[in-house]
Amino acid sequence: MALTIGSGRRRHKVLVEFYTREGCHLCDEAEELLRVEAKRARVKRIDIDRDERLHDRYHIRIPVIVVDGREVAEGRIAPGTIRRAVRRARDSRWSEWRRA
Repeated sequence: MALTIGSGRRRHKVLVEFYTREGCHLCDEAEELLRVEAKRARVKRIDIDRDERLHDRYHIRIPVIVVDGREVAEGRIAPGTIRRAVRRARDSRWSEWRRA
């Protein structure tokens, strides 16, 4: 199930993957940060309990935030972490687009 938060121009849209599970209080806190800090990104919520491989990989690490394929945070996530990662990814894409 994908949770899309915010909007933005298509070519600059950053993908944020949010690895979580039901009943995780740290995940609830991270989701609130995502709502505030990833407004211009596409957020995909991934429940690790629905996939055995993901459960094995992230079991004790959740929540885990991945921005454009790069793990940027896990566990208790400090305010500003997601915002900075999304901005870096967007700026990187903008630079690549301008060079093309």
